[in-house]
Amino acid sequence: MDFLLRMSSNTRYKSLALLLVVASLAGCASDSGKDSAAPAVAPPTQPGTQPPSGTPVISGTPVMSVQATTNYAFQPTASDPDGNALAYSIANRPTWATLNTASGALTGTPSAMQTGTYAGIVISVTDGTNTASLPAFSIQVTTAPNRAPTISGTPATTVQADMPYSFQPTATDPENNPLTFSVEGAPSWTTFNASTGRLSGTPTSANVGITNRIIFRVADGTNVTALSAFNLTVTSVTGNTAPVISGTPGASVVAGVLYSFTPTASDANGDALTYSVVNAPLWAVFNTATGQLSGLPSIAATHSNITIRVSDGQATVSLPAFSIAVRSGTVGNATLTWATPTNNTDGSALTDLGGYRIVYGTSSNTLDRQVQLTADRLTHTIDNLVSGTWYFAIRAYSTADVESSLSAIMYKTIQ
Repeated sequence: MDFLLRMSSNTRYKSLALLLVVASLAGCASDSGKDSAAPAVAPPTQPGTQPPSGTPVISGTPVMSVQATTNYAFQPTASDPDGNALAYSIANRPTWATLNTASGALTGTPSAMQTGTYAGIVISVTDGTNTASLPAFSIQVTTAPNRAPTISGTPATTVQADMPYSFQPTATDPENNPLTFSVEGAPSWTTFNASTGRLSGTPTSANVGITNRIIFRVADGTNVTALSAFNLTVTSVTGNTAPVISGTPGASVVAGVLYSFTPTASDANGDALTYSVVNAPLWAVFNTATGQLSGLPSIAATHSNITIRVSDGQATVSLPAFSIAVRSGTVGNATLTWATPTNNTDGSALTDLGGYRIVYGTSSNTLDRQVQLTADRLTHTIDNLVSGTWYFAIRAYSTADVESSLSAIMYKTIQ
C-alpha cells in the first residue's frame, strides 16, 4: 500500500516531508506479525537533465551498375527517433555524381569516357550528434551499346530534263563515329559522294521517265540507318528552259594586279544569252556578251554583294553573290632574254619564224598565262607579279603557227 508519512520535530531541523512508496510484497499478510521486506525507493530525477539522444537509422539498397550515358539514381531512407533534422554526406563520391545533402539522393549521368568501377562509396546521415552510415558499396559504369546514326532530309522527286538535280541528306551519330553514305537505285545520270551523301546530276531528254525506289543509307561502322525509299521522275522540256550559269569568282586580288573572271553559261533551248552585273567595283569593266568582269584595282578595299546574271530573254539566273577583297601587297617583275632559233628540229635552216609565246604561272605544272611577241623580240619584261614564286618558259612558232617544244622552265621569287 502507499502512504504519506509526515514527521515533526522540535529540534533545529525543519519539518521534512518524505514521500515513501512502499510496495506490498506478494504473498505477505499485513497482520503476519513478521517484518516485511525493505521497500524500494525510486531515485529522484535531477532537475534540467535530458534523456540521451537516439541514433538515426538509414537503410536502402544502392543500384550497383549503370550504363554510360544513362541516368543513375539512388535514394536512401532515413529516420531519427527524436525527430531531429537530418543531413546527408558521402565519401568516395563518383566524379560524375552529385549528392543532395537534404534528401540523400545520389544522381548523375556518367559519360562514355567514365566507364569503370567506383568503389568504397559510403552514404551517411547525421542528426547533429550521432551519425549512421550505409555499408560501403560500389557502382560499375559499363560501356553503352553503340547507338545507330540518324539520317534526315526530303529529296525532290521531280526534275526537268536538262536541269541540274541535287540532294544531300543530313546525318549525325550519337557517339560522333565517322559516317559513310551509300545509295541504292540511283539513276545512271547521277553521281554520288559517299563522304557527304550528295547525289547530283543533270538528266537529258533521253532520261525522261521514273526511277523507282531510291534509298539513301548512312553507316557508323556498326549500325546502318536508311531514309524512306522514294521515286524520282525526269520530265520532258516544255516551253522555255532557263539558262544555266556556273563558275567560281576569285575572292581576292592585290592592288595593281589585273583581276578577271568569266562565268560559264548555257541554254537548253539554244537561245542567245545576255549578261548583267550588280554592285560591280568602280575599277571593273563588265562584258555583257561574255559575262567577263575585269579591271585593275589601285587601292585596298572590299567589294561585296557582287552578282553576275545571265538571261535568255525570258528567264534570268544568277551566280551566288560574291565579294572581292583588294589587298595591298608587293608586286614585282621578271625580265626574260633568249637567243633567236636558227634551225628546225630536223636540222634544216629556220626561215619562217613567226614569233614567240611566253607562258608563265605560279606553279611549274600550271603555266596558264601567256604573252605573244613578234619574231624581232629577244627580251621581254612581265610586270605586276605579286609576291611568291613565278615560273616561266618560252616557245617559238612559225608563220604557219607551228609551235616548237617548250623551253626549260625558269623561276623567280618576288619578295
